[in-house]
Amino acid sequence: MTEAHPLAPLLARIAAALEADRPPPGSLDVAAADAFVWQAERAQLKPVATVRALPLDILRGIDHVRDTLEANTRRFADGLPANNALLWGARGMGKSSLVKAVHGALVAERPGALALVEIHREDLAGLPELLDRLRTGPRRFLLFCDDLSFDAGESSYKSLKAVLEGGLEGKPDNVLFYATSNRRHLMPRPIIDNEREQAIHPGEAVEEKVSLSDRFGLWLGFHACDQATFLDMVRGYARHFALPIDGDALDRAALEWAQTRGARSGRVAWQFIQDLAGRLGRDLATPPR
Repeated sequence: MTEAHPLAPLLARIAAALEADRPPPGSLDVAAADAFVWQAERAQLKPVATVRALPLDILRGIDHVRDTLEANTRRFADGLPANNALLWGARGMGKSSLVKAVHGALVAERPGALALVEIHREDLAGLPELLDRLRTGPRRFLLFCDDLSFDAGESSYKSLKAVLEGGLEGKPDNVLFYATSNRRHLMPRPIIDNEREQAIHPGEAVEEKVSLSDRFGLWLGFHACDQATFLDMVRGYARHFALPIDGDALDRAALEWAQTRGARSGRVAWQFIQDLAGRLGRDLATPPR
């Protein structure tokens, strides 16, 4: 007879405590807040008291995609058909800021109408479990995955494909999925080309990867901005926060800042405004990236 390990009772108590700490299925409190982060390891939604979001009307240089995403989200909140959306393109041009700003605008108009749920890319394999929990929820949910992309050897994209379009149950009617990415096809071109070269059936291997983007009904492109658009962003922020600085001085300082960064984007414009506000002794609420 094998003698029990001396640590066995302690390990059993730890396992029991962890199991007791795990919420039972169906116990998600979806009325606790208007925004949540999905904690896959605990299978629960963590309420977010305050979402760091800019007002929708001060976003500049993305007018068309802003209006398109807002209209799509409003239809969904109204219970009408709407498309999953992939916001792709240049870094720092406001992809994730736009998602949060649109959600914030709708919640301000109609409190409780729409809950934002952020899911991290590494937790996508558990996406079917989350959807099962939300399927019977009393609210409509906007699932949001920031900086979505996949590298060689990853298979979690298959869970996302099944959810977006396919499978027996498919995506619940009360759930919409928005994702941001710097890549339109979510896979870097060298990996796609490498799989084409090594696969027995090259076309099928590549199709498996690039077809994920096709599951998004909306593709909204964000492109690098020119100098005029960059200055428009800076001026819009300065007006919104009532920064006491002359217009010409603001433009000169903003262009010098962009030159030192070697880039012009919405993120660079906001970083300049943060620096300027600090030097002017003004306090700002920090927006999302």
